Amino acid sequence: MQNKVFNIQSEEDFKEVALAVFKHQFANNNVYRSFCDLLYIHPSDVTKIEEIPFLPIQFFKSKEILSSKDQVQETFSSSGTTGSVTSKHLVTDISWYEKSYLLGFEQFYGDISDYVVLALLPNYLERKGSSLIYMVNDLIKRSSHPESGFYLNNLSELTKTLKDLDKRGKKVLLIGVSFALLDLIEQYQFSLKNTIVMETGGMKGRRKELIRAELHDILKKGFGISEIHSEYGMTELLSQGYSKGKGIFNSPPWMKLLTRDTEDPLTVLPKGNSGGINVIDLANFNSCSFIATQDLGKVHSDGSFEIIGRFDNSDIRGCNLMVL
Repeated sequence: MQNKVFNIQSEEDFKEVALAVFKHQFANNNVYRSFCDLLYIHPSDVTKIEEIPFLPIQFFKSKEILSSKDQVQETFSSSGTTGSVTSKHLVTDISWYEKSYLLGFEQFYGDISDYVVLALLPNYLERKGSSLIYMVNDLIKRSSHPESGFYLNNLSELTKTLKDLDKRGKKVLLIGVSFALLDLIEQYQFSLKNTIVMETGGMKGRRKELIRAELHDILKKGFGISEIHSEYGMTELLSQGYSKGKGIFNSPPWMKLLTRDTEDPLTVLPKGNSGGINVIDLANFNSCSFIATQDLGKVHSDGSFEIIGRFDNSDIRGCNLMVL
């Protein structure tokens, strides 16, 4: 099935694979099967992806979401405040994740070995269990540049390295949590020509929340660049969407977003309408590929999407809590 998922070429391919994955998970995932049974939905009644039930993301906090009987290789956990219940994503075959983020990155940015990867994120050893750190740590290794690495607590060294690499015309990817990128530009001024700056999340728990446009305006001025890139991912997914600017994201062929009615969560809205974000991530073959998130957004007619915010009263969580 892995080959089918990562070789999707068309809408028809996606539909065919998604329906096959739904049948597999209905048959092999006890939690998801119980959820579908409560809705009286059976694979024999489902002919299009909009009819597939989307499991509320909160189930990852209280249940083991597995569609495989194989041994768990990695457990990814969400960041959370002290005492809060975190999500756990049990991964029985880490090759699904590695293939997903490598092919996804390559689709949007090309070969990772072309880039120096500078990570303004908690060190991998400091925050065991983060899927983001797992991915970035692997990208750093695969970049094959001696300067690539984690720079969370050494902004002066990062600044020197960043300016030197940019001046030498090296392709650089600076990936960081938003508050740390703001800390950097408050202390140092940049005028970058060859660097992609990619933020991975908001201010949760560290600074006043800013809307994305406001945050990006500050970062663009501070780094002297025309666009800020963004990554859209979460503990419960094994795929990422990427934005090359203006908050418009695209996803790889095996990942698709839909919006649901905020008043009636079982109703999928037509493209162009704002609503709750449902994600189909076919790389989640061994857990659950159909997830109703707590994000609010809009999906455009070409499949690109925007994230507008989160449902009120959802838990405070996200990448920035990793350093608390």
